[in-house]
Amino acid sequence: MSAETPAQTPSTAAAALPADHPLRTTESARSTADSALITALRGARPERHPVWFMRQAGRSLPEYKKVREGIGMLDSCLMPDLVREITMQPVRRHDVDAGIFFSDIVVPLRLAGIGVEIVPGVGPVLDHPVRTAADVAALPELEDSALDVIREAVSLTVGELGSRPLIGFAGAPFTLAAYMVEGRPSRDHFGPRRMMHADPETWNALASWAARVSGQFLRAQIVSGASAAQLFDSWAGSLSAADYRAHVQRHSAAAFEAVADLAGPGVVGGVPLLHFGIGTGDFLHHLRDAGASAVGVDHRLTLAEAHRRLCANPGPDGRGAVPLQGNIDPALLGAPWEVLEAHVREVVASGAAAPGHVVNLAHGVPPETDPTELTRVVELIHSIDVPERPASGEEHA
Repeated sequence: MSAETPAQTPSTAAAALPADHPLRTTESARSTADSALITALRGARPERHPVWFMRQAGRSLPEYKKVREGIGMLDSCLMPDLVREITMQPVRRHDVDAGIFFSDIVVPLRLAGIGVEIVPGVGPVLDHPVRTAADVAALPELEDSALDVIREAVSLTVGELGSRPLIGFAGAPFTLAAYMVEGRPSRDHFGPRRMMHADPETWNALASWAARVSGQFLRAQIVSGASAAQLFDSWAGSLSAADYRAHVQRHSAAAFEAVADLAGPGVVGGVPLLHFGIGTGDFLHHLRDAGASAVGVDHRLTLAEAHRRLCANPGPDGRGAVPLQGNIDPALLGAPWEVLEAHVREVVASGAAAPGHVVNLAHGVPPETDPTELTRVVELIHSIDVPERPASGEEHA
């Protein structure tokens, strides 16, 4: 996917967002356009460092465990009032700068009619793995009406968040396809990696299907009120840069293309798009070039180094530097406060190299995390002064 840089003639496609969308509304109490999160994701300096946590909606919160009691994970993701409540819980408790829509990356599979459950202690498990051309040909398409429950949940949540943005998300095609081929979580994702080389036609058909449902899932959330969106490629780090570029990138680009009229690096006033993968430090530029306006970084390299690598590898559209997200090591949430504080300050300082920086973890909140530590981390991040924008040219060096 090719995109214009902000310096070029901007797309007017942001007008495709509904007039009452939080990024377009003129009601100050509901507008997210000037929020710290959106400001940073658009490459500007907000008044305070924005922060949210992946997997912040639950896991470590006692109030989450209480409302989820006796309800299966995927069932809870399809109950709009419960989704709203769980999404809001960490916002109320921690004062994070955005809500992350409570869902799961395999929810689109369930909505399409594929048999899948999240087994406690295991993860997503499919009734029937998808491993042959016939298996792929038999996959059902995701009907638009099946997404009504997602639209309702987003609308309810946005109504309570007010001027605080909601982040929508979807699983990237490779990660969805990896689960579908293996039938369950895998350590090495040998099955999808073998398929892309041994049977590339079947692989491309499966990844194309996954891209369609991911794009539909993203679009339903954005049109219903999400002010930013993230594509999670949890397992892309199992790939080489060459394999990602040859067999995966175009499918992630197709997912982003589904919302290109609402978002993207060339859409002024549109919804910022984040792209995050674990272990993808060697090909962050490929994640950017799939159509993202910002890139998430895990704990394996500093944000300053991620910025340097992106600048050194500009894309076909000329973009090098983009806003970054990350990258507090989740393992340090259990460290003594003086160790954690020093690490958080280092992350914030390193992120200053990028055009914009959203503070986050390098992945998700561990379930054993003390919620009071997360609140303390947020307070620390908000207390750190936001530096002035570097002089022209410095942040792209």
